[in-house]
Amino acid sequence: MAFGRFERTPGQTPMSDINVTPLVDVMMVLLVIFIITAPLMVSALKLDLPKTDGAQASSAPPRFVELSIDAKGVVYLDDKATSLEDLKRSLNAQASKALAMDHGELPEVQLRADERVPYGRVVEVMGLAQQAGMNRIGFVTERKQPVAAP
Repeated sequence: MAFGRFERTPGQTPMSDINVTPLVDVMMVLLVIFIITAPLMVSALKLDLPKTDGAQASSAPPRFVELSIDAKGVVYLDDKATSLEDLKRSLNAQASKALAMDHGELPEVQLRADERVPYGRVVEVMGLAQQAGMNRIGFVTERKQPVAAP
């Protein structure tokens, strides 16, 4: 009987790198599955709606009230200079006329203001339009010209 030591050789160390090939395979399979099933997830109903004479859309174009404010703060209603009191009366008259004629369809306000006009003046004009019941207000702007690179 020999009492000796056994030689210890270091075993294999665990691999710490991830095996990418199976990961890519799984991802490709999932990608193909999603590409095939994506059109099926869209819930679209194809209906043939009945046709009737009572459901015709209005052929009249939508009506707008044009308000403009120049750099000096002068307010224009449809290209005519007006005071705030006259503007208030005109907007109330147009709103009541629209309610009587168009079954509650109020015109949209298109607001153009010079960029140098103080914000308070713009808000004041918007407030007059909202007091008249015209809550749909669109701001008209110009497209910025692209700056040429040197």
